[in-house]
Amino acid sequence: MSKRVALLARPGQAREHLRAALHEVGAEIVLEDDPNAIDAQTLGDALPQVVLVALEPAIEEGLEKLDAVLIDPSVAVIFDEAELAARRQGWEAQRWSRHLAAKIYGHADVLPPGREEEPSLDLEPGLPITPAQLHADAGIEKHMEEAVDLAWELPQDDFAYTPPANPPAAVVDADDWLRAAAPAEEAPVAAPTAPAAASAPPPLAAPAAGKWELSLEPIEAVSLQTKRAAGAVVAFAGIGGPDAVRKLLADLPADFPRPLIVHLKLDGGRYDNLVRQMARVSTMPVSLAEPDHPAQPGHVYVLPGDVSLRVDNGAIGFVGGGDLREAIAQLPPKDSGVLLLSGSDVQWVDIVWPLAAKGAWIAGQSTEGCYDPAASQALASRGGTLASPVDIARALSTQWPQ
Repeated sequence: MSKRVALLARPGQAREHLRAALHEVGAEIVLEDDPNAIDAQTLGDALPQVVLVALEPAIEEGLEKLDAVLIDPSVAVIFDEAELAARRQGWEAQRWSRHLAAKIYGHADVLPPGREEEPSLDLEPGLPITPAQLHADAGIEKHMEEAVDLAWELPQDDFAYTPPANPPAAVVDADDWLRAAAPAEEAPVAAPTAPAAASAPPPLAAPAAGKWELSLEPIEAVSLQTKRAAGAVVAFAGIGGPDAVRKLLADLPADFPRPLIVHLKLDGGRYDNLVRQMARVSTMPVSLAEPDHPAQPGHVYVLPGDVSLRVDNGAIGFVGGGDLREAIAQLPPKDSGVLLLSGSDVQWVDIVWPLAAKGAWIAGQSTEGCYDPAASQALASRGGTLASPVDIARALSTQWPQ
């Protein structure tokens, strides 16, 4: 059955490509407009089942006016980067259309046509066809395009080298530079005689009048105990996850007594965009997690790829690198929760299930309206709780009384 879709995008190539993709997957476009030019009433009157948004900075303020519809649990919201949508062509555009159809209609069938054909098992006389004969006329170009396309979905570790956009002309050794720049006529003052039990380093020579001086400002170390968070709620998500997280945040109170930490895999790594999108619907402050900073109750933190959790005697903070799996296992169970939303990796079920036995609040997104429910299904098979993002938020609101 065809789905009613509202297409929100500014006029241009991105909007045209998204319109063509919707027609290709058989969707019924009930509204097509610039989000800056309509209000929530107009969008709601179209009665969309799905809203497809071409994201770009120019429409962020316009989307804020539409939040009443976008956070509606009965409406699925799909975001796509306008810049990417504008340049998709050929093989890449066809592949994205298949993924779009899967998101709109709630299935996981993203393979190209023809894959459903079963090989014949009837015996035939003669020698079987060799692989060389089977691919005698096949070109390599199609496979190269597919390999390039799939490469973006392969996992990458956080230490992958990315060359700088403007590499420096030369590498400067700071110690050599300081030694070369130091005044030759000045000698360091000898250190005063110290007792045999202790020795002190010689003080630096005072600079001559009118000459430059280098000094270091003292940096106060950030302690995880500064604003102690007794436990935390960690939400995992992936494909289809941004919409689930938005609906979760929209129903959590501003005085939520735990930090909410979001671990959401993004293909382009645009976590700054994710923060801005989440901040528009959240009653709590939303920010990127930073190493050596504590996690405060009543705040939402988005984990970028190079930052992990740190659990120190029950206090929750962040650290560069680190093993997130180990940190999750160390969460204080009676004061913590873990959510497995759409697109979560199934591996987290094995990691968080022992916490549930110790009193942690563990829940998965219900399979209805969930684009990728693999983790939820694995959790349910062990007796875990499944619920919609809105119901999860309401349950969390009463889990730890103030």
